[in-house]
Parts: sequence; C-alpha cells; structure tokens
Amino acid sequence: MTLEERLQRLEDDRAIRDLKARYLQACDAKDPDSVLDTLYPQRAVIAYEGFPTFDNREDFVAIYRQMGCTPDIFDIHHAANGIIQFESAERATGHWSLYFHNIHLGQRTLTQMGVVYDDVYVKEQGRWWIAETRSHRTSCLIHSVDADGQAKVAVMGPAPAIFGEG
Repeated sequence: MTLEERLQRLEDDRAIRDLKARYLQACDAKDPDSVLDTLYPQRAVIAYEGFPTFDNREDFVAIYRQMGCTPDIFDIHHAANGIIQFESAERATGHWSLYFHNIHLGQRTLTQMGVVYDDVYVKEQGRWWIAETRSHRTSCLIHSVDADGQAKVAVMGPAPAIFGEG
C-alpha cells in the first residue's frame, strides 16, 4: 500500500467514524432529516433487533419520526469500541458497542440497553454512507417509575420482545 493509499485509508476511517457519530447524534437530537442524510439513498437496510427490518431509509425514518420524535422521549446513544475494516476503497464494515439510555415520560420508564451494531458502509462520489446497519441487544434494564417518582426494576437481563417478536 502506497503512502497516498494509507493516508486515504486513514481519512476514510475518520469519515466513517464521523458518519456513525452524526447518525447517533441525530437520533438523540430527534432530527429525522439528519438521520435520513446518513443512510444510503439507493438502498439502506436497517435491521434492529426487536423492530421490523427496513429495506429503505424513508420507511425507517417515517417510523423513527412517529416513535422517537415525541416530546416525552429523551434518548442517549453512546457508541464506542468501533472496529472498521475495509473490503475495498469504496466498501467497509463497522462493529460497534452501544450504550443506549431512554427516558420515556409518557410510559414512566427508564431504559438502559447494551447493543452491538454491525454496519456496512459504501463510498459514492467521495462520500461515505451507512448502507446496512444491524443491531443485537445484549442486555437490558428497565425501571418503571411510580407517581411518587420511585423507580422499580421491571426488566433486568435480556431485552424483552418488541412488536410481537419472540
């Protein structure tokens, strides 16, 4: 690998890490247009455990707008331990650990989950996109909060089924 190729690889690695950060920050900011702008326009696959699989970014973002962009929901997505591997100059994979924290005032719940992301990234016209993103939940802690503000563990261990999964 030439010095120029090595430098390009480093720049691409950084661009992919920034792309993933922009996606997660857009989710936390309830910014569906920015979420949409990180996903590959040609065909994005979004397969998050506990949710239906989407084969395009528009359908995924429509559900995100409906379920995640309400004033009673507050999310924090903290991804770390990213491992990026390049298959070519225009295709890479990423493996990430995620800590997810959710406050849902309407349901009076606090949720913490451990999640693993496996992504595929494609570069088109000099720009990286998330072409495929899959997640697997590794742990879950859900507290229900009563009217007096007292939290009680409702779920601890594996994540519960969502949307009839199971």
